[in-house]
Amino acid sequence: MITLDTPYTGHVSPGSNPQLRELPGARIVKMSVGPMDNNCYLVQDTATGAAVLIDAANEADRILELIAAQAPGEVVDVVTTHRHADHWQALEAVAATGAPTAAHPLDADGLPVRPHRLLSDDDTVVVGELTLQVIHLRGHTPGSIALELTDASGGVHLFTGDSLFPGGVGKTGSPADFATLIDDVETKLFDRYPDSATVYPGHGDDTTLGAERAAIPAWRERGW
Repeated sequence: MITLDTPYTGHVSPGSNPQLRELPGARIVKMSVGPMDNNCYLVQDTATGAAVLIDAANEADRILELIAAQAPGEVVDVVTTHRHADHWQALEAVAATGAPTAAHPLDADGLPVRPHRLLSDDDTVVVGELTLQVIHLRGHTPGSIALELTDASGGVHLFTGDSLFPGGVGKTGSPADFATLIDDVETKLFDRYPDSATVYPGHGDDTTLGAERAAIPAWRERGW
């Protein structure tokens, strides 16, 4: 049986209990799965119970147990942030429950199931009374996306996949891809949202835009 830990710290690890963050109008459950310490997130509207799963990354049994306990029959979307295999090992099993799936069209062909819905920049994912905005961040993969949630108090929450972490942007395969990614991250995240915005990455601990903002010139200089 899955137990949710509180208070929320943003630090989870393989085998640890998932953590619950309660927000005005929403709740976020963060769980680490698989040998690469992937984060998956269950974001739920407290008014209706509807939920979205972000990255069905691994350990399908644990993810299905989490859904059954926290949002039975209420998952309205399973969003994959990008096509790398460590982020979709459990996608087929979760999709088999009937939950619809979604991803960016440029990464859709790299997934084990064809998405029910293709998500592009500025599209929205509606979860009960919550609305998450899709942000296309090119570079880590061609179709990498982030999701932005603004809670009922105005707090901003960014689910960034492998595009932004504490300490830098995600891995890229060439200087051109790095330039594209850091430009997108700066203009679409740092220039758009406040320092208080929480970043929930695809691996590891949470951070905030404010904690990372001053380091952007150093990231550009080092090239990763």
